[in-house]
Amino acid sequence: MNRTKLHELADLGQSIWLDNISRGMIESGKLQDWIDRGLRGLTSNPSIFNKSISQSCEYDRMIAQLRSAGRSTFEIYDELTIRDIRDAADLFAPVYRDTEKLDGYVSLEINPELADDTEASIREGKRLFEKVGRENLMIKVPATEAGFPVVTELLACGINVNVTLIFSREQYRKTVQAFLKGTQGNDKGAHSVASVFVSRVDTVADKLISEHLNSVQDVTQKKALELFKGQAAQANCRLIFEDWQKLFSNKPAPVQRVLWGSTSTKNPEYSDIKYVSELIAGPTVNTVPEKTLLAFLDHGTAVQALTQDARQAEKIIDTLHTHEIAIDAICAQLLIDGVEAFKRAFTELLTSIETKASQLCSSS
Repeated sequence: MNRTKLHELADLGQSIWLDNISRGMIESGKLQDWIDRGLRGLTSNPSIFNKSISQSCEYDRMIAQLRSAGRSTFEIYDELTIRDIRDAADLFAPVYRDTEKLDGYVSLEINPELADDTEASIREGKRLFEKVGRENLMIKVPATEAGFPVVTELLACGINVNVTLIFSREQYRKTVQAFLKGTQGNDKGAHSVASVFVSRVDTVADKLISEHLNSVQDVTQKKALELFKGQAAQANCRLIFEDWQKLFSNKPAPVQRVLWGSTSTKNPEYSDIKYVSELIAGPTVNTVPEKTLLAFLDHGTAVQALTQDARQAEKIIDTLHTHEIAIDAICAQLLIDGVEAFKRAFTELLTSIETKASQLCSSS
């Protein structure tokens, strides 16, 4: 297979993971094709599984078999998702070996309904890692007060962790503390990424800027503030990457890389590859939806992006704050909303499975 832009990004130190999974991708060879083109990992979540299961018939046979065998809706969910994750992990095993465990990971989320229960999340993370039975599995844990001890304990047990739903610098720093606490002094070799969610910050900040513009009378001030639309997310990421450089530049391996998540463009006025092009830097990961990934391969350019002085990013954040647009407050609310959204997505996923199971068994 010829070199692609994904290989070029890898040369710059950035690994591209796919934010998608389905039975069809695995069985058709499509996921293997992506790997051959330079894909280095994969992430999943309940929303992705819900779309895959509810909008196709790829899972119907197994759903019917499991329901006929007396399995509960959660047990059916467990079997379906673990089968996909295990098979995807097998496909990425050569990447895992070739990169000496840097990449080749497949991420599976702990039941979001356990997000507020530290001990239950620890038990579930251990259960999932054991049941999947693949070294290149990453367990996804939210960056919450209840989640940080989970991160530490799983890493201490040699379980790889994808710390998700990071929005703020404070969350990021606590994530690093949890990582260092879990890996310090042990030789279990667990790896971790810190998943910083990107586009949602701009969505909220841009809305607040638009609202604030209504109260600004001075034309010059209006134009100046208008220019800050679409800048909050990248500035926030630049400062988090600055924190990473300070925290890990002199530390021995293993190093917890920053992963940019939620990188599809929500605002149609912006480039469809905005949150890929603007966040190219090594060593990082960007987990990208398939549509965005195809767009980058079509018209993206692999060139280092996070090279500007962090003081410029601080200026953007400070200026927005003077207009009562506080990034910390935005991030705090996005975390609350994100946890609830993951819970809703999980409930919807179980509902989709239950609906299918009932329909398939009643028609047989």
